[in-house]
Amino acid sequence: MIGDCHTAALVSKQGSIDWLCLPDFDSGACFASLLGTDDNGRWSIAPAEPVRSIRRHYREGTLILETEFDTEHGTVRLIDFMVTRSKVPELCRLIVGIRGQVQMNLELVIRFDYGSVIPWVRRNDHGISAIAGPDMVSLRTQVQLRDEDFKTRSTFTVSEGEKVCFDLTWYPSDLEEPSSLDIEQALEKTESWWCDWSSRCRYQGPWREAVLRSLITLKGLTFLPTGGIVAAPTTSLPEKLGGMRNWDYRFCWVRDASLTLQSLLHAGYLDEAREWREWLLRAVAGSPSELNILYGLRGERRLTELELPWLKGYEDSRPVRTGNDAYRQYQLDIFGEVANTLFQAREAGLGPPKHERHEIALAMLDFLETGWEKPDEGIWEVRGPRRHFVHSKMMAWVALDRLIRSAEKGRFQMDLPRWKKLRETIHEQVCRQGFDAELNSFVQYYGGKHLDASVLMMPLVGFLPPDDPRVLGTVRAIETHLMKNGFVGRYTQDPAVDGLPHGEGTFLPCSFWLVDNYVLQNRRAEAERMFERLVGVCNDVGLLSEEYDPVTKRMLGNFPQAFSHVGLVNTAFHLNGVKRYPSSEWAEAKA
Repeated sequence: MIGDCHTAALVSKQGSIDWLCLPDFDSGACFASLLGTDDNGRWSIAPAEPVRSIRRHYREGTLILETEFDTEHGTVRLIDFMVTRSKVPELCRLIVGIRGQVQMNLELVIRFDYGSVIPWVRRNDHGISAIAGPDMVSLRTQVQLRDEDFKTRSTFTVSEGEKVCFDLTWYPSDLEEPSSLDIEQALEKTESWWCDWSSRCRYQGPWREAVLRSLITLKGLTFLPTGGIVAAPTTSLPEKLGGMRNWDYRFCWVRDASLTLQSLLHAGYLDEAREWREWLLRAVAGSPSELNILYGLRGERRLTELELPWLKGYEDSRPVRTGNDAYRQYQLDIFGEVANTLFQAREAGLGPPKHERHEIALAMLDFLETGWEKPDEGIWEVRGPRRHFVHSKMMAWVALDRLIRSAEKGRFQMDLPRWKKLRETIHEQVCRQGFDAELNSFVQYYGGKHLDASVLMMPLVGFLPPDDPRVLGTVRAIETHLMKNGFVGRYTQDPAVDGLPHGEGTFLPCSFWLVDNYVLQNRRAEAERMFERLVGVCNDVGLLSEEYDPVTKRMLGNFPQAFSHVGLVNTAFHLNGVKRYPSSEWAEAKA
């Protein structure tokens, strides 16, 4: 992934940019071959002769990608980056001759609206421009370009010490073309910006490289104008190859809020944490009964789900979707996520929000008084019938607990005895109806026999202490029934519950939660072994998807996935001695 904190591109090992939405994460893709064919848009630069080896890495502390190709006749380095944006997106590619002389092939296929619109392409003095409707793309370069079959191609040679530059710019088609860019100056400026940002990372433990790469990825997934963080820059990368669990993740999920805030606070990125909190407060403002589980980059609430039939899907995984109908769902746990995020922010010393909104807390209290009793779709956004999910009820308890604590600290007034009684009622119900004595484990929903890894959050949010016999039993049950080749699945799969056919990989965030439980249970050796296993899943440049298939050893789901990188950061800090929550909360849970 390369990006400019407004959008991101995915670059293959072979030097092809196969996914890029312009101008923003949620815009239509102009390169969509990742979900279709080359004719749906891509930009390839690679040696014309057979490649003996490929090496790639990020420049330290940056989102600047370098790929080296070795051939019989020489070596070239391809440098890919997006310029820190001022007005419009600028995607730069710089080819540097390292050894000998290498002939290169370029193929540029611009297709707007997710590969469905072929633009008009015109030659000019510095390259080409492509226009269709509101979109205009300009490619500036000194190499000779030719048109073939609605594609732009070039063949050129790079010798040792030589540099060849390409600058691709998007801008609205009714405006004048932006001024040209000095690519080497832009590279230096971009590297300086990222290195300055990375230097603020406070983590100094044994997994610093993986932690810093995860934090840089999270920064790259941030939509700078609003502070929102997208779950991933992609849509429809499948949770099962050839399957239909293909969702659009280019939005901001409330359920990720508190865990994301933790990772930013632990690492010392207080400004980003403040911006994330402000985005959250703006997004959730309004009636609690209308609280979404996810929002658009700017806080949009209506994210209508559509299918794009002209795209065949990643490895024939259909349908390809844009938008996400999960925005219609009722998920009780988001009240806990919001309350916990606001509480953590104040506890970390961020101070009050720009516009103090006590009415949000009070409105949530009023809604939760009866709303907590309703069944919901749960953290995993099942598309089956609503149920009384244990994780959801637990997070309703978290919402009350954090609001009560905030009131006790004088941040607003509430009827403490009344709400403490409700907090205790929820706690008692979850422990009574959510625990199965025969399984010796908390289950997925009241009265069920299915397991769910989301209940691993219980000791992490202070619902029960980590050495409670019921927590210990739950961890053993998940180890026995949800682990596959050393990784944790989300839940017992049942189409009657999730409303979809079977089939997905193990879920990386759940695996990090299990490591957290090992740390809390003083199972240090097991925690470190499992964490090393998870870090080892990262691809060659340190990125993680949402899921992983330990049999085929392939990543699954949208990529890179913020939730997985948040889990890596938080667990690394946990292993390094940073407590996620004070232990006194466990003792106070039944107060």
